Amino acid sequence: MTASPQSLLYAKRIGPTLLPDRNRVLMRPFRPSTDDISRRIVARVMALSEETVVESLNRVLGGFADRHLDVEVNFRHRFDQVKIYLEPEAKPSVARQLLIGAYFTNEYAIESAALFNPSIVPHPDQTGLPDGSSRFILSLRATGEGHISSITFRTGIINRDHRITLSSTVPFVLEPERVSNIAFTKELFTHRLEQAGVQNEFCRRVLDKLHEDFTLKELHQVLIASGLTETSDAAAIWAARGLLLLAESNFEVSFPASSQLSQRVLFPSAPSQSNGIEDARFVRFRQDDGSLTYYATYTAYDGKIILPQLLETPDFLRFKFSTLNGPGVQNKGMALFPRKIGGRYAMVSRQDDENILLMFSENLHYWQAPKVLMVPDQPWEFIKLGNCGSPIETAAGWLVLSHGVGAMRKYCLGAFLLDLNDPSRVIGRLREPLLCPNESEREGYVPNVVYTCGALVHGEQLIIPYAMSDSATSFAAVSLADLLAAMA
Repeated sequence: MTASPQSLLYAKRIGPTLLPDRNRVLMRPFRPSTDDISRRIVARVMALSEETVVESLNRVLGGFADRHLDVEVNFRHRFDQVKIYLEPEAKPSVARQLLIGAYFTNEYAIESAALFNPSIVPHPDQTGLPDGSSRFILSLRATGEGHISSITFRTGIINRDHRITLSSTVPFVLEPERVSNIAFTKELFTHRLEQAGVQNEFCRRVLDKLHEDFTLKELHQVLIASGLTETSDAAAIWAARGLLLLAESNFEVSFPASSQLSQRVLFPSAPSQSNGIEDARFVRFRQDDGSLTYYATYTAYDGKIILPQLLETPDFLRFKFSTLNGPGVQNKGMALFPRKIGGRYAMVSRQDDENILLMFSENLHYWQAPKVLMVPDQPWEFIKLGNCGSPIETAAGWLVLSHGVGAMRKYCLGAFLLDLNDPSRVIGRLREPLLCPNESEREGYVPNVVYTCGALVHGEQLIIPYAMSDSATSFAAVSLADLLAAMA
């Protein structure tokens, strides 16, 4: 691509702005710090008179029934999880069971601290819209108490004049149900163990006792039968933990079909993501047969280790969480191209915490041999470069938004262009930032940051949802033709 020396090109802020909403609360398990404390709590409730139990339960229901769906169902479910703390002969009434469940439940405000790092994709339903309008799904990183991050969703419409209208949220946010009895294929499971470096004689003995297709429950049963609880063999214990971690990190969840998208919350529920599901980069992926699947690469965080993982959904009702494996799976910022290139999957990433890298794979779940694609070049990106979502296919090439980190750890958005047939060739690049935090955006949980996890082409405009200093989210737009022309 040839171009004249680049002039300054800035994305235009178009709004609206999404602020964290402390009223959006989930019912979550409350876990006292020790089993002994849990037993004492249960004993105190068991010592109450039935009259006091009913009065106490009614007060709890009166205070929380209008903040959640199916409060009593949640309390009963929680009681079933903690009834192990009852004395063996105890037979609590239904009201007492619900009250015990309430003592082991609390509210969690999913976005009380921040609502940021958005990603945007076309909605699967584009019916009933005026000409020139399109419906989208916006995913966001919601952060609450303890800096635990989950994925939330909003929907909206971009009209022919590029004005954005967000659909109103509805009350009662929901977590999905785990899909029970998901089967693992032994061959693939074994391959993933090998890729993760978890394979020894104990693993082989366990796998030999499993059917070709097995469930997590069956894996638990085989591990118990192996005498694991009585062994002091460190290698066996380590291997068992690896087996369970892999199984528990590959699972499916589903939401009720009657739920609205803005109600659905993907809250951490696997060991690898116990401290957060961070920065999901959604992409609408076109399969070889022309069908569409939504994938998202995200960062799982367990409080110590960050690990890129994969999320898959056909409809935003049912989601499949999968591990990614291979030497290319590390650090942050993995983002999948929206289709295969030359028969292979392609991904941009930032394994070395400094440069943008590119890698290809025959297997969606296994990545290796990343190669440096771009290095910091301009002062506003001297500290590091990273991608900002999946590449966008245009007639001129693959358009990729980037973030650059400069002096005083200031984050700005940039862009570059890759060859359509050979994305290892950089054919265009902005020398100046596309968007930097202005005075109203630079204050927040992490100051002086603008950031996005994905943009969308609408007509002749590139629509960019972006986070402001890890606190709130807004929108910007830029002419696609002007952006492509500005690439030097």
